[in-house]
Amino acid sequence: MSRRHFLNLLATLCLVLLATLGAPMSATALGGVQPPIGQMAPDFTLPTNTGDGAVSLADYRGKWVVVYFYPKDFTSGCTLEARRFQQDLPQYIDRNTQILGISADSVNSHAEFCDSEGLKFPLLADTDGAVSKRYGSWMGVVSLRHTYVIDPDGILRATFTGVNPSIHSAEVLAKLNELQA
Repeated sequence: MSRRHFLNLLATLCLVLLATLGAPMSATALGGVQPPIGQMAPDFTLPTNTGDGAVSLADYRGKWVVVYFYPKDFTSGCTLEARRFQQDLPQYIDRNTQILGISADSVNSHAEFCDSEGLKFPLLADTDGAVSKRYGSWMGVVSLRHTYVIDPDGILRATFTGVNPSIHSAEVLAKLNELQA
């Protein structure tokens, strides 16, 4: 087993342990306070795997944006979630929607993950968790599995927590259909 895969497995096991302990935790310990629906989404600029430097949320004004936070490249749930978004990418494009994935992994890890999985949307490196914290999606060393739908004016329109990676993209598409109707 490679060092990277061992560390990914260890991070996943830590998340599972934390989630199953059942001890009461504060909102901050569980990711913090999420931005309110109907308000401007917190802006950000992060480096991306594409080699194009950095990506800002403001770059996508005029488009819908799905920002999804996830714990770790190459882990089973994160891989499944990314594959589903990629599988449904033509439907997002038809809805004038950009997908942006964010985790604490490095740009190099994101590049390897995109190459491995054939992902055609950007993954952004939030290595210090600053953006994840602003979105209430941070747990110590990893991003929580949360998704935010942002309208073309930059207003937060929907939030998803407790995401099931196998059906999540379909849920997001259904919400987009509702919001764009």
